[in-house]
Amino acid sequence: MSGAGAPGIELRGVSRTYADGTAEAVPALRGVDVSLAAGEFLSVEGPSGCGKTTLLNLLGLLDTPSAGDVRWDGRPVSELTDRERSRLRLERVGFIFQRFYLLPTLTAAENVELPMRALGLARPERRRRAADLLREVGLDARARAYPHQLSGGEEQRVAIARAVANGPGLLLADEPTGELDSASASVVLDLLGRVRAERAATLVLVTHNPEVAARASRHLTLRDGRIVADRRGT
Repeated sequence: MSGAGAPGIELRGVSRTYADGTAEAVPALRGVDVSLAAGEFLSVEGPSGCGKTTLLNLLGLLDTPSAGDVRWDGRPVSELTDRERSRLRLERVGFIFQRFYLLPTLTAAENVELPMRALGLARPERRRRAADLLREVGLDARARAYPHQLSGGEEQRVAIARAVANGPGLLLADEPTGELDSASASVVLDLLGRVRAERAATLVLVTHNPEVAARASRHLTLRDGRIVADRRGT
C-alpha cells in the first residue's frame, strides 16, 4: 500500500495559544516560520514546554494555529474541511508516540490493522498487510500477543508498524525512544530510518536525547515557543 507521497509543508508566522482556565492565554508557539521539504529527516529539540509537541500537532493536522498560516503542498490548511483534514491524516500521516497508545484489548496484529480498517480496506487484505508489517519489524512471531505481553521495545515496534500501515508520506515521532533502554532505542531508530528510506517519507522526530537527534539531517531547536536554531548536518 502506498499513500500520496511526502507533503511539502510550510509554516508562516504561526502562533498557538491555549486557555489555562483563567483569563490568561498560554503561548505554546510564537511566530514560527519553517519549511519542510518532502523526504527530510528533521529532529526537533529543546526543553520541556518549548512547543515541540504543539509543532508536531500542527504539522500533522491535529491542531490549527491561533495565528499565521500552515500550508500543505501549497494549500492553506485553513481552507480544508474537518473531513478533508481527517482524510489527509489517515492517508498521509503516521503518528508514533512515546507511550505507544496500543489498544490493550487487541492483539499486535489487530492494532496494526486499525488504520487500514478506518481506510475501508477489506479484512483479508488488512490481515495480509498486518502480517507483512509485523514481519518487517521482526515481530511476526508475536502477532497474537496482547500489549501487556510485549516488552516496551516490542510495543514501540508494533506502534511503528501501525503508523506506516497506510503508506504515509509523513512520519511524526514524539519522543519515540523516551521510555526505552538503549538497546531497544537503537533498534527502534534503525527501524525508523529504514522505514523512512524505503518509503521516501519525511520524518520529524521530537527528542531530548542528543544521540537520537544526531541521526537527523536537519536540526530545529525551540525555546519558549520560538525557533532559535535551524541547522543542517549531523
